[in-house]
Amino acid sequence: MQSIEPLIIKTYKAAASLRNATDEQVIKTLTTLADAIAANKEAIVKSNEKDVARQDAGDPKTDRLRLNADRVLNIAKSIKKVAQLPNPTGKQLEQRTLYNGLQLEKIAVPLGVVGAVYESRPNVTYDIAALCIRSMNGCILKGSSDAENSNLAAIELIKNALQENNIDPDCVTLLPPARESVQELMTATKYVDVIIPRGSEGLIQFVRKNSLVPVIETGAGVCHVYIEKDANIDKAVNIAVNAKVTRPSVCNAVDTIVVDRQVAGEFLGKLQPLFTKHAVEVFADEQAFKLLEGYQMLQKASAEDFGREFLSLKCAVKVVENIDEALEHIRQFSTKHSEAIVSENKANCERFIKEVDAAVVYSNASTRFTDGEEFGLGAEIGISTQKLHARGPFALEKLVTEKWIITGDGQIR
Repeated sequence: MQSIEPLIIKTYKAAASLRNATDEQVIKTLTTLADAIAANKEAIVKSNEKDVARQDAGDPKTDRLRLNADRVLNIAKSIKKVAQLPNPTGKQLEQRTLYNGLQLEKIAVPLGVVGAVYESRPNVTYDIAALCIRSMNGCILKGSSDAENSNLAAIELIKNALQENNIDPDCVTLLPPARESVQELMTATKYVDVIIPRGSEGLIQFVRKNSLVPVIETGAGVCHVYIEKDANIDKAVNIAVNAKVTRPSVCNAVDTIVVDRQVAGEFLGKLQPLFTKHAVEVFADEQAFKLLEGYQMLQKASAEDFGREFLSLKCAVKVVENIDEALEHIRQFSTKHSEAIVSENKANCERFIKEVDAAVVYSNASTRFTDGEEFGLGAEIGISTQKLHARGPFALEKLVTEKWIITGDGQIR
C-alpha cells in the first residue's frame, strides 16, 4: 500500500482554509451537505446495499451498517442541527489584567486535525465530518472495509459541499480502508492532533496501545441496570426491556441486569414474557437460572458473560443480596459508560450515583438516553469513557482546546 502521508499533509494544510472561513461559509457548507444528502438518498442507500450484501445478516454489525431512506434523512436533519449550533471557537473563556498591565485573555480554538477510526456505521462519516467542519477542525476519517461503498458516497458529497462554498475540500479526507493506513495515521504526530477511536473494545484498545498521537476514547459500553429491593417492579421491567430491545446493537443498550434477591422472583417473572416476545437470549447466574426455569432461551452464565458487550439480543442476569454486592459487581465489570439504578429508596439512589464511576449514571431511567441528541448537545463523535478532556457525549463543544493571548505595551521581565 502507498504511504498515506501525502493525504495527511494535504489535510493539515487545508485545515487553515477552514479556520479562515467565515461562520456564514461554514453554516452554508453544512446546509449544502444536508440538502445534498436528502436529495441523493436513493443513491446513498444503493451504495450502502452493496456493503450490506457482503455481511452476515445475523451479525450485530449489520444493523449498524445498514442505511435506509429514513436513516439517511435523519443524517441530513442531524447535520442541519449541527449547522445551527453556535460556533464553539473564538469564545472568550477568561480575561483579566495582570499586575504589570499585560492584558490576559483565554479563548477557545480548534483542536487542529482530528483523526477518527471507526467500524461499520456509515452515519459516523457524516457526523464526524460535520462536527469537525462546524468546529473548524481538519478531519481524517478511517472507516472500515465493510462500509467502503457507503463511505465513498459520503466523502464525495462532503467534498462537493466544501468546494461549493469555497473551502478547501482537502480539509476532510477519507483514508483507504486498508489496516496499514491506521498504523501510519497513529504515528503522524507532526500533522494530527488527536485520534478518536469509535467501535468495538478491540479497536479501541488497539488504537490506545499503539497510537503515538494523543487518543480520546469513545468507549465500549458494558452497561448495567440494577433493580434494587425498593424498586417499583413495573417501572423496573419497562426500563430493563427498553434498555435491551429498542436497539440492542448500540453502546448504550443494557448488557447485564443486576437484581436484589428479595425482588428477583417478581421482577424476573414479569420480565420473562417480554423477553420471550423479543427473543432475548439470557445468560443467568445460578440463582437467576432457577428463577427463570422454563424460559426457552436460557443459558448458565460463564464468568466471561459478565463484562461482555453483547451488541445483540442477549443479556446477562445477576442476583445479588444487596446494594453493596451490586456496587461491587458493577465496579468489577463496568466499562464506565452508562449505569442505572431503579429504586424508590432515595438514599440508595444517591449512594449509587455517588459511588458508581461512569460517564453517565441514571436513577430510574433507561441507559438508552446516553446520546448527544438526547442531551440537547447535537450530534456526537461518540461517548467518551475517559476523564481527560471530554467525558460522556463527545459533542461539538468539546472539539476545541484553549489558547492564551497576551497583549502588552512593551513590558519586559
